[in-house]
Amino acid sequence: MLDVKPYLNKAQESMEGALAYLDESLAHIRAGKANARILDGIRVDYYGSLTPLASVATVSTPDAKTIVIQPWEKNMISVIEKAIMDSDVGITPANNGETIRLGIPPLTEDRRKQLVKQARGEGEEAKISVRSSRRDAIEQVKKLVKEGLPEDAGKDAEAEIQKIHDKYIKKIEDMLADKEKEIMTV
Repeated sequence: MLDVKPYLNKAQESMEGALAYLDESLAHIRAGKANARILDGIRVDYYGSLTPLASVATVSTPDAKTIVIQPWEKNMISVIEKAIMDSDVGITPANNGETIRLGIPPLTEDRRKQLVKQARGEGEEAKISVRSSRRDAIEQVKKLVKEGLPEDAGKDAEAEIQKIHDKYIKKIEDMLADKEKEIMTV
């Protein structure tokens, strides 16, 4: 007996991966309030190897407009400061000898619109990935039908794949709506 379950599972895993990637991408879009995740991509030179910032310092957000970085070793302050300056975060760090502060500037209306557009682009990428997973799964089911899977079982499997697809597209749209609301909130 030919089974479509592995193809459904594979499609769902792929769609779940697209959702996780979108979540990660949206976290890096600065929405005008302090979020330690905007520093996730920063690597610092720690005794000759590039190390994530969170591995050499404590990163916290004491209020909505400030990120505080407390290095575990004082000699790392200048290295961390340089890494932040060289990154695409776009915020100038201020250091008092013990901690580094990043003041999150308020966003202009134009910048907010740009960020919404960027978030929508990320969302579209995720939707494309979900649609691609659906297409691949349906192609596999059609091959199984040619190999002897009953046609009605194939139609049922395609309907199930479409249901999974619709569920993930809805999740993506909900995530985008939440992010858009977060960005546009002054």
